[in-house]
Amino acid sequence: MSTDTPGIDPLQALRAPRDPACDVFLTGPVFLDIIFTGLDSAPVRGTESWARGMGSSPGGVANMATALARLGLRTSLAAAFGDDHYGEYCWDALEQGEGIDLSMSHTVPGWHSPVTVSMAYEGERTMVSHGHEAPAPTGTAAPASTGAAGSAGAPAPAFPHCPPRARAAIASLAPGRSEPWVATAARNGAMVFADVGWDETGRWDLGALPDLAYCEAFLPNAEEAMRYTRTDCPRAAAHALAERVPLAVVTLGAEGAYAVDGRTGVAAAVPAIEVEALDPTGAGDVFVAGFVTGTLADWPLADRLAFAGLTAALSVQEFGGSLSAPGWAEIAAWWQLIRTCAGQDPAALERYAFLDDLLPTTARAWPLRRAVPTIGFRQ
Repeated sequence: MSTDTPGIDPLQALRAPRDPACDVFLTGPVFLDIIFTGLDSAPVRGTESWARGMGSSPGGVANMATALARLGLRTSLAAAFGDDHYGEYCWDALEQGEGIDLSMSHTVPGWHSPVTVSMAYEGERTMVSHGHEAPAPTGTAAPASTGAAGSAGAPAPAFPHCPPRARAAIASLAPGRSEPWVATAARNGAMVFADVGWDETGRWDLGALPDLAYCEAFLPNAEEAMRYTRTDCPRAAAHALAERVPLAVVTLGAEGAYAVDGRTGVAAAVPAIEVEALDPTGAGDVFVAGFVTGTLADWPLADRLAFAGLTAALSVQEFGGSLSAPGWAEIAAWWQLIRTCAGQDPAALERYAFLDDLLPTTARAWPLRRAVPTIGFRQ
């Protein structure tokens, strides 16, 4: 269940009667994530490793859908769900627990839910996944993709012919793949935000990403950005990408993020917040959700980057990819705490001063109790 603060709508001042009912649309495979934390090292062949922590939660595209919903965006997800207990749990957690619209999703009889086991140690993670491609729903053409970011062997999302009208849509690009829904969403007025996976072909050709032409923002990591632009500097890569898309955002890991607005030439750099990471699963999805929120709310570019980095930093301190996503309650509690800590850099605090206009004047004390990431207990 979300720990969000009721009543905070980042788009409230911009909403109008004729606006789409949906703020953000996305599609992709939903996994059941089983997460082990507190490992001292990676598992060693032929031995048994004991983890100090363990949880389970919806994963895959559910990470980003949950992050968006917890930030107050009206989120619609199109996905296939198995008719097993895992699928029922994920559906209930997303629809009832997070308020995500699943009217474009469907349950597949006889199809088991894809599963990922994630092992977190030393700030890194190792994953093992299993799943089969979901059959297309009745009356729907089979999807052209092979899963989120085009990962080999990942279950493909079953997708309806027409996405709903939305302010924004989020896509995962892969070389040589075109998703017709992306162009449809853009033509219907949605701002398309896209990330990208590792190019297994080794060609790193932007021309092989046809849906990039419909994107408002492209958010690769530093290594991906440099390879695609044939540059040796993430900032140079961001400027090169800004010649292809209106907004280029390059994530820099522990160094933060750098973005360029191709329309205005404005650039912004924001360092990362130093935290002790428990589980990095889904941090990139949470970053994208934070950036989408700030963009739809029409914040300055630097504020969008700062907010995206903050939400990602808060997420890695908790279990799981979806249930670790922070809501406004966590953000408010962090902001209240950080301003009372001795030795804070005034310039660093000023970077997040825009939160004052967004957050309630009183906030619950930090740390907050998050939702327990596990398949539900019997009452």
